[in-house]
Amino acid sequence: MNKHHGEIIERTIRRNGYSITDLSRTINVNRRSMYNWFSQPKLRRDIILKIGKALNYDFSFEFPELFSTEDFHTTTPLVPTVQKDNNITDLESVTYWKEKYIQVLEEYNRVLKEINSSKTTRHKSRGKTIKTRSFL
Repeated sequence: MNKHHGEIIERTIRRNGYSITDLSRTINVNRRSMYNWFSQPKLRRDIILKIGKALNYDFSFEFPELFSTEDFHTTTPLVPTVQKDNNITDLESVTYWKEKYIQVLEEYNRVLKEINSSKTTRHKSRGKTIKTRSFL
């Protein structure tokens, strides 16, 4: 079974919560290049090594035929390491915005009811009750 290098690297990056934008800046490549690499079934050894060192991640487990553990554990890092995104996770983000949407929708409906009830007013004119509607 052949390994798809790009998919393995992309999955590792996403699973560990690294920012692709930050990673591309760290290794001085265009973000589009990163996505192109993800679609490549085979990647050059130096590209995988550069990504691994930037992430401080040992790809020797995924690619034992290309690397040894020592390849990723040097005393001086090749590039500054990329920090994990500490933002809200995807699921928390979806939940947050769903709850926010419901809250805003409920508030909108409440205000709409208030406006609707104030549009229909009763006026007394010469002893008669007249129902009027204002159109805004």
